[in-house]
Amino acid sequence: MAFQLKPLSLPIGREVTELNVLRDIEQSVAEGLRAAWLEHGFLVFRRIGTSPEVQLRLSRCFGELEPHSIPVFRHPDYSDLILLTNESGPTGPIYDFDGEHIHGRIPWHADGAYLPTPNSGALLRMVRKAQKGGQTGWLDLAMAYDELDSATKDQIATLEAVYLFRAGLEEMRFNNPGGTRLTPRQENYPHFPPVLNPLVWVHPETGRRVLNISTLNIDHIHNMPRAQGDALIERLIAHILQPRFQYIHDWENNDMVVWDNRRTLHAAFGHPVDHIRIVHRTTIKGTIPMGRVMEEAGE
Repeated sequence: MAFQLKPLSLPIGREVTELNVLRDIEQSVAEGLRAAWLEHGFLVFRRIGTSPEVQLRLSRCFGELEPHSIPVFRHPDYSDLILLTNESGPTGPIYDFDGEHIHGRIPWHADGAYLPTPNSGALLRMVRKAQKGGQTGWLDLAMAYDELDSATKDQIATLEAVYLFRAGLEEMRFNNPGGTRLTPRQENYPHFPPVLNPLVWVHPETGRRVLNISTLNIDHIHNMPRAQGDALIERLIAHILQPRFQYIHDWENNDMVVWDNRRTLHAAFGHPVDHIRIVHRTTIKGTIPMGRVMEEAGE
Protein backbone atom coordinates (compact mmCIF):
# COMPACT_ATOMS: atom_id res chain seq x y z
CA MET A 1 0.00 0.00 0.00
CA ALA A 2 1.40 3.41 -1.01
CA PHE A 3 0.02 5.06 2.14
CA GLN A 4 -1.67 4.20 5.43
CA LEU A 5 -4.64 5.76 7.23
CA LYS A 6 -4.35 6.35 10.96
CA PRO A 7 -7.29 7.25 13.22
CA LEU A 8 -7.23 10.66 14.88
CA SER A 9 -8.28 11.42 18.45
CA LEU A 10 -11.98 11.25 17.50
CA PRO A 11 -13.77 8.97 15.01
CA ILE A 12 -13.75 11.65 12.30
CA GLY A 13 -11.11 12.27 9.66
CA ARG A 14 -7.90 10.29 9.22
CA GLU A 15 -4.15 10.94 9.24
CA VAL A 16 -2.24 9.87 6.12
CA THR A 17 1.13 8.25 6.79
CA GLU A 18 3.87 6.56 4.77
CA LEU A 19 3.09 8.55 1.61
CA ASN A 20 6.13 9.36 -0.53
CA VAL A 21 5.52 12.96 -1.61
CA LEU A 22 8.90 13.44 -3.28
CA ARG A 23 7.88 11.68 -6.48
CA ASP A 24 4.94 11.92 -8.85
CA ILE A 25 1.73 10.50 -7.47
CA GLU A 26 0.52 7.51 -9.46
CA GLN A 27 -3.07 7.46 -10.63
CA SER A 28 -3.98 4.57 -8.34
CA VAL A 29 -2.55 6.42 -5.33
CA ALA A 30 -4.43 9.61 -6.27
CA GLU A 31 -7.65 7.62 -6.54
CA GLY A 32 -7.01 6.02 -3.16
CA LEU A 33 -6.43 9.39 -1.50
CA ARG A 34 -9.57 10.82 -3.04
CA ALA A 35 -11.60 7.81 -1.92
CA ALA A 36 -10.29 8.23 1.64
CA TRP A 37 -11.15 11.95 1.54
CA LEU A 38 -14.73 11.17 0.50
CA GLU A 39 -15.09 8.42 3.10
CA HIS A 40 -13.67 10.32 6.07
CA GLY A 41 -14.38 14.00 5.31
CA PHE A 42 -10.85 15.31 5.88
CA LEU A 43 -7.28 14.04 5.85
CA VAL A 44 -4.28 15.22 7.88
CA PHE A 45 -0.73 15.08 6.50
CA ARG A 46 2.03 15.84 8.99
CA ARG A 47 5.41 17.34 8.09
CA ILE A 48 4.64 17.20 4.39
CA GLY A 49 7.66 19.35 3.50
CA THR A 50 8.24 22.91 2.35
CA SER A 51 7.67 22.53 -1.40
CA PRO A 52 4.70 24.33 -2.98
CA GLU A 53 4.94 21.81 -5.83
CA VAL A 54 4.20 18.98 -3.40
CA GLN A 55 1.08 20.75 -2.16
CA LEU A 56 -0.07 21.39 -5.72
CA ARG A 57 0.53 17.77 -6.75
CA LEU A 58 -1.42 16.49 -3.77
CA SER A 59 -4.19 19.04 -4.28
CA ARG A 60 -4.82 17.89 -7.84
CA CYS A 61 -5.59 14.39 -6.55
CA PHE A 62 -8.88 15.78 -5.24
CA GLY A 63 -10.12 17.80 -8.21
CA GLU A 64 -9.59 20.83 -10.42
CA LEU A 65 -8.02 23.77 -8.58
CA GLU A 66 -9.56 27.23 -8.46
CA PRO A 67 -7.30 30.30 -8.19
CA HIS A 68 -8.36 33.05 -5.80
CA SER A 69 -10.70 35.53 -7.49
CA ILE A 70 -8.64 38.44 -6.11
CA PRO A 71 -5.15 38.39 -7.68
CA VAL A 72 -3.42 39.98 -4.67
CA PHE A 73 -4.05 36.79 -2.66
CA ARG A 74 -2.41 34.53 -5.26
CA HIS A 75 1.13 33.33 -4.63
CA PRO A 76 3.46 35.36 -6.88
CA ASP A 77 5.04 32.21 -8.35
CA TYR A 78 2.09 29.76 -8.36
CA SER A 79 -1.26 31.08 -9.58
CA ASP A 80 -3.22 28.14 -8.09
CA LEU A 81 -1.70 28.71 -4.63
CA ILE A 82 -3.31 31.18 -2.24
CA LEU A 83 -1.04 33.04 0.19
CA LEU A 84 -2.63 33.86 3.54
CA THR A 85 -0.33 35.88 5.77
CA ASN A 86 -0.23 38.84 8.14
CA GLU A 87 3.52 39.24 7.65
CA SER A 88 3.03 42.70 6.12
CA GLY A 89 0.15 43.61 8.40
CA PRO A 90 -3.36 42.32 9.14
CA THR A 91 -5.41 41.20 6.13
CA GLY A 92 -8.73 40.92 7.96
CA PRO A 93 -10.62 42.28 10.95
CA ILE A 94 -9.06 42.50 14.40
CA TYR A 95 -11.20 41.87 17.47
CA ASP A 96 -10.66 42.43 21.16
CA PHE A 97 -11.37 39.28 23.17
CA ASP A 98 -10.89 39.84 26.89
CA GLY A 99 -8.16 42.42 26.28
CA GLU A 100 -6.29 40.39 23.65
CA HIS A 101 -6.23 41.62 20.05
CA ILE A 102 -7.03 38.65 17.81
CA HIS A 103 -6.55 38.32 14.06
CA GLY A 104 -7.98 35.60 11.84
CA ARG A 105 -10.95 34.50 13.97
CA ILE A 106 -13.55 32.87 11.66
CA PRO A 107 -16.30 30.82 13.36
CA TRP A 108 -17.67 27.50 12.08
CA HIS A 109 -18.52 27.77 8.40
CA ALA A 110 -18.46 26.14 5.01
CA ASP A 111 -16.56 28.07 2.36
CA GLY A 112 -18.88 29.84 -0.06
CA ALA A 113 -22.04 28.90 1.86
CA TYR A 114 -23.45 32.20 0.55
CA LEU A 115 -22.97 31.03 -3.06
CA PRO A 116 -25.22 28.63 -5.01
CA THR A 117 -22.18 26.49 -5.91
CA PRO A 118 -19.60 26.41 -3.07
CA ASN A 119 -16.19 24.90 -3.60
CA SER A 120 -15.78 21.14 -3.23
CA GLY A 121 -12.90 21.33 -0.77
CA ALA A 122 -9.60 22.94 0.11
CA LEU A 123 -6.12 22.24 1.47
CA LEU A 124 -4.20 24.27 4.03
CA ARG A 125 -0.46 23.90 4.59
CA MET A 126 1.10 25.65 7.56
CA VAL A 127 4.25 27.45 6.40
CA ARG A 128 4.82 29.35 9.64
CA LYS A 129 2.63 28.69 12.65
CA ALA A 130 1.68 31.39 15.12
CA GLN A 131 3.56 31.12 18.39
CA LYS A 132 0.26 31.35 20.23
CA GLY A 133 -3.19 30.24 19.11
CA GLY A 134 -3.87 29.71 15.41
CA GLN A 135 -5.64 26.33 15.68
CA THR A 136 -8.12 25.19 13.03
CA GLY A 137 -11.09 22.92 13.66
CA TRP A 138 -13.17 20.63 11.47
CA LEU A 139 -16.68 19.38 12.17
CA ASP A 140 -18.39 16.39 10.53
CA LEU A 141 -21.92 17.30 9.42
CA ALA A 142 -22.64 13.85 7.99
CA MET A 143 -22.08 12.23 11.38
CA ALA A 144 -24.09 15.01 13.01
CA TYR A 145 -27.02 14.29 10.68
CA ASP A 146 -26.80 10.54 11.31
CA GLU A 147 -27.18 11.12 15.04
CA LEU A 148 -30.29 13.31 14.85
CA ASP A 149 -33.46 11.75 16.19
CA SER A 150 -35.96 10.59 13.57
CA ALA A 151 -38.51 13.31 14.43
CA THR A 152 -35.98 16.06 13.72
CA LYS A 153 -34.90 14.38 10.48
CA ASP A 154 -38.52 14.36 9.35
CA GLN A 155 -39.01 17.98 10.43
CA ILE A 156 -36.06 19.37 8.45
CA ALA A 157 -36.16 17.03 5.43
CA THR A 158 -37.60 19.62 3.01
CA LEU A 159 -36.73 22.89 4.77
CA GLU A 160 -34.51 25.56 3.26
CA ALA A 161 -32.47 28.27 4.95
CA VAL A 162 -31.42 31.70 3.75
CA TYR A 163 -27.67 32.27 3.72
CA LEU A 164 -25.93 35.65 3.55
CA PHE A 165 -22.39 36.87 3.03
CA ARG A 166 -20.94 38.03 6.36
CA ALA A 167 -18.08 40.52 6.48
CA GLY A 168 -17.52 40.25 10.23
CA LEU A 169 -18.42 38.45 13.44
CA GLU A 170 -20.76 41.26 14.49
CA GLU A 171 -23.06 40.40 11.55
CA MET A 172 -23.67 36.81 12.69
CA ARG A 173 -27.15 35.98 13.97
CA PHE A 174 -26.24 32.66 15.60
CA ASN A 175 -23.30 31.34 17.66
CA ASN A 176 -21.64 34.74 17.68
CA PRO A 177 -18.36 34.44 19.64
CA GLY A 178 -18.52 38.07 20.75
CA GLY A 179 -15.49 40.30 20.74
CA THR A 180 -15.22 44.01 19.97
CA ARG A 181 -14.20 44.96 16.46
CA LEU A 182 -11.16 47.25 16.41
CA THR A 183 -10.82 47.80 12.66
CA PRO A 184 -13.33 49.50 10.33
CA ARG A 185 -15.52 47.42 8.05
CA GLN A 186 -14.35 47.28 4.45
CA GLU A 187 -16.93 48.65 2.05
CA ASN A 188 -15.52 47.29 -1.21
CA TYR A 189 -16.97 43.78 -1.03
CA PRO A 190 -18.93 42.62 -4.09
CA HIS A 191 -22.68 42.16 -3.84
CA PHE A 192 -23.79 38.63 -2.98
CA PRO A 193 -27.56 38.16 -3.18
CA PRO A 194 -29.23 35.89 -0.61
CA VAL A 195 -29.02 32.17 -1.35
CA LEU A 196 -31.49 29.42 -0.45
CA ASN A 197 -29.84 26.19 0.67
CA PRO A 198 -31.47 22.96 1.83
CA LEU A 199 -31.05 22.17 5.53
CA VAL A 200 -30.38 18.59 4.48
CA TRP A 201 -27.97 18.24 1.59
CA VAL A 202 -27.36 14.93 -0.18
CA HIS A 203 -23.67 14.66 -0.94
CA PRO A 204 -23.35 14.39 -4.73
CA GLU A 205 -20.58 11.77 -4.64
CA THR A 206 -21.23 9.67 -1.55
CA GLY A 207 -25.00 9.95 -1.29
CA ARG A 208 -24.75 10.62 2.45
CA ARG A 209 -27.10 13.13 3.99
CA VAL A 210 -25.43 16.17 5.53
CA LEU A 211 -26.88 18.60 8.07
CA ASN A 212 -26.24 21.79 6.16
CA ILE A 213 -25.68 24.48 8.80
CA SER A 214 -22.96 27.11 8.28
CA THR A 215 -23.10 29.10 11.52
CA LEU A 216 -21.33 32.12 10.04
CA ASN A 217 -23.79 32.58 7.18
CA ILE A 218 -27.19 31.17 8.10
CA ASP A 219 -29.82 33.88 8.57
CA HIS A 220 -33.25 32.28 8.89
CA ILE A 221 -35.48 29.40 7.84
CA HIS A 222 -37.35 30.13 4.63
CA ASN A 223 -41.17 30.26 4.89
CA MET A 224 -41.21 29.70 8.65
CA PRO A 225 -42.13 32.25 11.35
CA ARG A 226 -38.91 33.89 12.51
CA ALA A 227 -39.16 32.90 16.18
CA GLN A 228 -39.94 29.28 15.35
CA GLY A 229 -37.20 29.09 12.73
CA ASP A 230 -34.62 30.71 15.00
CA ALA A 231 -35.37 28.22 17.75
CA LEU A 232 -34.86 25.37 15.29
CA ILE A 233 -31.56 26.80 14.05
CA GLU A 234 -30.31 27.24 17.62
CA ARG A 235 -31.23 23.64 18.43
CA LEU A 236 -29.45 22.32 15.33
CA ILE A 237 -26.34 24.40 16.03
CA ALA A 238 -26.20 23.14 19.62
CA HIS A 239 -26.34 19.62 18.19
CA ILE A 240 -23.54 20.01 15.61
CA LEU A 241 -21.22 21.80 18.07
CA GLN A 242 -20.94 18.79 20.35
CA PRO A 243 -17.23 17.97 20.82
CA ARG A 244 -17.70 14.42 19.51
CA PHE A 245 -18.26 15.85 16.00
CA GLN A 246 -15.16 18.09 16.11
CA TYR A 247 -11.44 17.73 15.50
CA ILE A 248 -9.16 20.63 16.52
CA HIS A 249 -5.74 20.69 14.87
CA ASP A 250 -2.75 22.18 16.69
CA TRP A 251 -0.52 23.05 13.78
CA GLU A 252 3.13 22.31 13.31
CA ASN A 253 5.02 23.81 10.41
CA ASN A 254 4.42 21.87 7.15
CA ASP A 255 1.33 20.08 8.39
CA MET A 256 -1.39 19.98 5.73
CA VAL A 257 -5.12 19.24 5.94
CA VAL A 258 -7.52 18.61 3.05
CA TRP A 259 -11.26 18.72 3.71
CA ASP A 260 -14.51 18.05 1.90
CA ASN A 261 -16.35 21.38 2.02
CA ARG A 262 -19.64 19.68 1.14
CA ARG A 263 -19.58 17.59 4.31
CA THR A 264 -17.64 19.54 6.93
CA LEU A 265 -17.49 22.92 8.60
CA HIS A 266 -14.20 24.44 9.65
CA ALA A 267 -13.24 27.24 12.03
CA ALA A 268 -10.14 29.38 12.49
CA PHE A 269 -9.67 30.24 16.15
CA GLY A 270 -7.40 33.21 15.49
CA HIS A 271 -4.11 34.33 17.00
CA PRO A 272 -2.65 37.48 18.59
CA VAL A 273 -2.29 40.14 15.93
CA ASP A 274 1.44 40.58 16.62
CA HIS A 275 2.18 36.89 15.89
CA ILE A 276 3.10 36.09 12.30
CA ARG A 277 1.21 33.21 10.65
CA ILE A 278 1.76 32.11 7.03
CA VAL A 279 -0.48 29.58 5.29
CA HIS A 280 -0.58 28.25 1.73
CA ARG A 281 -4.03 27.24 0.55
CA THR A 282 -5.38 25.51 -2.52
CA THR A 283 -9.07 25.39 -3.35
CA ILE A 284 -10.88 22.54 -5.12
CA LYS A 285 -13.40 23.93 -7.56
CA GLY A 286 -17.09 23.29 -6.96
CA THR A 287 -19.04 21.83 -9.85
CA ILE A 288 -22.50 20.94 -8.48
CA PRO A 289 -24.97 23.59 -7.23
CA MET A 290 -26.21 23.20 -3.66
CA GLY A 291 -28.69 26.08 -3.54
CA ARG A 292 -30.18 28.84 -5.62
CA VAL A 293 -30.06 32.62 -5.64
CA MET A 294 -33.27 34.07 -4.23
CA GLU A 295 -33.37 36.90 -6.76
CA GLU A 296 -33.30 34.40 -9.62
CA ALA A 297 -35.88 32.20 -7.90
CA GLY A 298 -38.18 35.21 -7.54
CA GLU A 299 -38.56 34.63 -3.78
